[in-house]
Amino acid sequence: MAKSSARTASRSSGRGWIVLLLLAAVLAAAGWYFREPAQGYAQTATAYSARVACSCRFVAGRDLEDCEKDKLAGMELVTLTEDVAAQSVTARFPLISHDTASFREGYGCVLEKWES
Repeated sequence: MAKSSARTASRSSGRGWIVLLLLAAVLAAAGWYFREPAQGYAQTATAYSARVACSCRFVAGRDLEDCEKDKLAGMELVTLTEDVAAQSVTARFPLISHDTASFREGYGCVLEKWES
């Protein structure tokens, strides 16, 4: 009886690995399929967040923590950091995109040029 339960455990273990590999393949395919929309969303979110947060911080004079409230719903993954000396704010979307906006006298906050 011990041999049959060992075989059953071995078969279940083998099936588990197959299911995990299939799941990984499906997730990889979904990531590949949605990569362009995700990159577009990330670039838009970081550009918008950097420009709005820079204006909030260096034009309105609010704290960066207070400016975090101005992000739109769905932008929870975007993080903001400031460089007070350069009067700039950088927004980052993990592993995909980042943008920086700097305060320029007479122009307000402007995004740095994008490099492709």
